[in-house]
Amino acid sequence: MAGARVLVHVRRAGPGGAAAFGQSVTGVFCPAHTDVARVSCGLERGHFLISDVPFPGSAVTVLKRPPFCPAKLGGATPGGRGGHAGVAAAVAVLLEAACGHVLLTRRATTLRHFPNVWVPPGGHLEPGEELVAAGLRELAEETGLHLEPGTFSWHLLGLWESLFPPALSWGPPRCHHIVTYLGLRSAEPRQRLQARLCPSPCEVSAVAWLEPLVLEAIAATEDGAEGPGPGPGSFPGELPATVGIMELSADGFRNSQIPTGILLRRAPAHGPDLERVSTGTKFALGRWRAGPGRGNRE
Repeated sequence: MAGARVLVHVRRAGPGGAAAFGQSVTGVFCPAHTDVARVSCGLERGHFLISDVPFPGSAVTVLKRPPFCPAKLGGATPGGRGGHAGVAAAVAVLLEAACGHVLLTRRATTLRHFPNVWVPPGGHLEPGEELVAAGLRELAEETGLHLEPGTFSWHLLGLWESLFPPALSWGPPRCHHIVTYLGLRSAEPRQRLQARLCPSPCEVSAVAWLEPLVLEAIAATEDGAEGPGPGPGSFPGELPATVGIMELSADGFRNSQIPTGILLRRAPAHGPDLERVSTGTKFALGRWRAGPGRGNRE
């Protein structure tokens, strides 16, 4: 989205300040040989602050980066269009229907960042916005779904450090975000939510309500490992061979099917990107699978 953005600030054993583009925010809080840290986070004076100690209004959660994060490996200097002086704050929401299915969207092929990749609805945090309000706004803008107060609960899943391109083999980063993943559980059944879907073709090329068994398999697929990733038969239980999606066509959105294996692909280390589930989404699904006992609830 165009316009002003909320920038990420970091504070560790001192006053802190704005995170620099290409600096590993996760690396500020964890040893070099690890990729995860326990932090406190929240909004403070117009910034999204990540700290090693709690502060008023903050929540304790996990901050993580992928093992192949360009900011971790070095050489993460801005390149091409879209480079910014700082690190932008973003919000994404895993919307769970009453039946346990979770909504994912496939990004439009025309988007500059992560085209054709499956993610939850999300986008930049705007000045003056609370995290949940930003998540609800992005959900409505991308899918047409408006959730009324009192019809859902939420909890903080964790923070993910995201750069695009996601690996140095694809060129220098053009954007750098800290994504706050929120889990939203609707009291409404999937069929009622589905009937209100009106995805934006500028941002979304398909949507899917995925069942828990498929979601758990996606979360267990590790990016950064060698090979194309496991197939549906590699997991305990009977994964379906295909999953139903609602896909954009010339006449609107139509029901379609894709092989489940597409959603189990690993991020390729080299060559062109593939239709897959983003690494950050896998992180969020892993946190979702662990349950809502961690973080804030409403």
